[in-house]
Amino acid sequence: MEKGGLEQMTGSAASTPSEDCSEDLWRTVWDVSNVVLQDMEKEKKKEKMKIFLQSEEVKEMYRFAGEVGIRGDMLRELRFKWARQKMEESEFHESLERLRKVEAQTESPGQEHLRKEIAVGEEGVGDNDNVGEGKQNIVSLPKRHGKIKYKIYGLDLSDPKWTEVADKVHKSGEVVWPQEPKPISGRCKLVADKILSLQEADDPAPLLGDWIGLLQPSRVDWIAFLDRLKEQNPHIYFQIAELVLGEESFDANVRDYSKLIDALAKENRLEDAERILTKMNENGILPDVITLTIVVHMYCKSGNLDRAKEAFESLRAHGFQPDMKVYNSMIMAYVNAGQPKLGESLMREMEMRDIKPTKEIHMALLRSFAQVADVNGADRISTTMQFAGFQPSQESCALMVEACERAGNLDQARHNFDQMMKLGHKPDDRCTASMIAAYGKKNLLDKALNLLLELEKDGIESGVATYTVLVDWFSKLELFDEVEQILDKIAEQGEAPPLKLHISLCDMYIKSGAEKKALQALGVVESKIEQLESADFERIIDSLKAGGFVEDARRIHVMMEARGFVLSEPLKVALTASRAVGTSHRNKYSPEQR
Repeated sequence: MEKGGLEQMTGSAASTPSEDCSEDLWRTVWDVSNVVLQDMEKEKKKEKMKIFLQSEEVKEMYRFAGEVGIRGDMLRELRFKWARQKMEESEFHESLERLRKVEAQTESPGQEHLRKEIAVGEEGVGDNDNVGEGKQNIVSLPKRHGKIKYKIYGLDLSDPKWTEVADKVHKSGEVVWPQEPKPISGRCKLVADKILSLQEADDPAPLLGDWIGLLQPSRVDWIAFLDRLKEQNPHIYFQIAELVLGEESFDANVRDYSKLIDALAKENRLEDAERILTKMNENGILPDVITLTIVVHMYCKSGNLDRAKEAFESLRAHGFQPDMKVYNSMIMAYVNAGQPKLGESLMREMEMRDIKPTKEIHMALLRSFAQVADVNGADRISTTMQFAGFQPSQESCALMVEACERAGNLDQARHNFDQMMKLGHKPDDRCTASMIAAYGKKNLLDKALNLLLELEKDGIESGVATYTVLVDWFSKLELFDEVEQILDKIAEQGEAPPLKLHISLCDMYIKSGAEKKALQALGVVESKIEQLESADFERIIDSLKAGGFVEDARRIHVMMEARGFVLSEPLKVALTASRAVGTSHRNKYSPEQR
């Protein structure tokens, strides 16, 4: 069937008489055939459009538009527009070629001879050298001269300067849109699975070499593999990550080193982190602010104050200013090392740089000053807190009382205690114990008992910490019956007695001659020997020596030296003399008597 109009349809129907089909039926058949032919033409255009969409010229224009920043629907619309233009241009040339062929077939011999003469004459005018040579000229469209200009929104992008812009956009695009890692399959996948199943004691170097030879990985392949390894086998991850830093294809930078150091520091693998840091310096990669910050946090967390100070000074020497987190880490390192004054100096430096220290930093410094019995330092921190807008709390007031008690300043301790009560804060058991201990150092038992009675009237009951101080005080006064009553009260509260209580009981039972109870208390103390301080060792050894338990005193002395503490010279001389005198008190009686 051929496409035609109504007149052609009626003419065909008239020339083809039929008894089965009327004129209306022929009209319907012809309309249906026209619709089918139109659909066929549309499908042909779609297939032809696909060809032009994949043409090199359209692809080149598409890539160029993407490089200059055109994205999304607009880029797709331009691609279809360029393909349609190329298709229309091709159809135009094809139609001209068909017209030329039709004209050549229909023209007469005389017209063809005349056309050739005109063509030869025009050629002679243009080029005298070709006249008479008898060359046949081909009629064609004139060629287009000049360069193609790309204009988008009125902007001429055909200028050579846009080539440099496109290169820069392409390079930046590699960062924004990174390449996809290569697919791992076949033998390479088997080797990768073996690496993922390695144990921490295995050597991953041989398998890693096979994997590299099979895949020839780039940086994006390494990153994808390390991420997978870190998720599935974190034990072997650190070994392989360290090996990968030396691979040329990985092209390690300062950020790769800092990430690995940070991960090792979080796992408390200080030696491994230091080894990576050394490799980084040997490879000529200078640490940046992030790396130095990680190192400061690492040494502060491990308690290595000297190395933390070196890293902190190195941070400032490189021209980097510490931030809030670095200051906090260094201050806490000084606090944990018992050097709150150095931590306070850093806090003042923060204030000069308009970095506001947190309440936690103030409280940590206040707590440290209280532990070292520095009343002036604790008072400075307390005043600074109030200027910073942090109102005195029950804990801060209790720490002030504790600092005064440790320093032996009874009047100042009572002043802070009363000030806390005026502010509406009730003293807890620890604060009350500090106040009673302050009275105990002055041996003012009546005032201490009066304070306890006043607190009891206000509904504030004593706890284990306060009772522990009273037991220690009463044992020194040899008020053994009163101590037993206090022990009954401690038992009623159901709390585990602290170590200080057992030390006091050991001293008291030795003095009272209750050997069995003394040895029981001594056994509890020895089970927690790692918690004893130097003063605790001194007291136990002195009590054992005075009670005649020389061998036990020598054993505790050996434990003391193992902890790194040194016995005072007078007690050391007395212990040596008691060993030279003779047997201990424990050996003066028979087993039946004991």
